[in-house]
Amino acid sequence: MTNKFLAEYIGTLWLIIGGCGSAMISANYPELGIGVLGVSLAFGLSVLTMVYSIGPISGSHLNPAITIGLWVSGKFEGKDVPYYVLAQLLGAISGAALLYVILLGKPDVVIGSFAANGYGELSPGKYELPSAFLIEVIMSFMLIFIVLGATCELAPKGISGLSIGLGVTLIHLISIPITNTSVNPARSTSQAIFSETAAMEQLWLFWVAPLIGAIIAGLMFKILSMEIPE
Repeated sequence: MTNKFLAEYIGTLWLIIGGCGSAMISANYPELGIGVLGVSLAFGLSVLTMVYSIGPISGSHLNPAITIGLWVSGKFEGKDVPYYVLAQLLGAISGAALLYVILLGKPDVVIGSFAANGYGELSPGKYELPSAFLIEVIMSFMLIFIVLGATCELAPKGISGLSIGLGVTLIHLISIPITNTSVNPARSTSQAIFSETAAMEQLWLFWVAPLIGAIIAGLMFKILSMEIPE
C-alpha cells in the first residue's frame, strides 16, 4: 500500500501544480493569457501524464470521487478507500502550498481566489447554487463514467489515458465559467485553504456534488456491466 499511497500523493500534487498552477500563473499572464482553453488542457494533460506514469502502480485516481465511484462499481476494494483519499488530500494540499510559496515570489502578487471553486459571487460567471450543484453532479458523473468505460476489460488497450485526459479537458471547458470546475474534492479543499475568499464556507458543495455524481456513475456502470458478455 505504501507505493500506491506515494503514487497517489505525487500524482495529485502534480494535478494541482499543473492544473491550478496554469490557472493562477499562466492564464492571466499579459503576453500569454492561455485562458479557459489553456487551463482546461492543463488539467487534462496533468491527468493524462499521470495515468501513463503512475497508472500501473495505483490506477492514478487523483480524486476521492473517482476512488468512491470505482468502489461503488465494484472495481476497487473498500478497505483501500481511506488510504487513497488521504493520499489525494495530502498531495493536493502540498501542491497548493508549493504554488502559494511560488506566488509569494512576485512582489505585487494578489492571492485572491487562488483558483478555488465557488458559486454566487465566487462563481466566474456568477452562477447561483442550484446551477453550481447541478453542473458538478453532471460533470462528476461523466468523469467517473468515462474512467470506468475507458478502463473496463473490453476497452481498447493503451488509450485509457488519452480518453480520460480529453474527458477532463472537455469537462473543464464546459464548467469553468460556472464553478471554476471542481469534480474533485481534494482539488477544491487544497485551494480553499489558501484562498482569501469565502471558498472554505462553500467547500461542502464540492464534496457533496462530486460524490453524488460518482455514486450514481458507479451504480449505473455496475448495472450496464451486467449486460457485457464474458
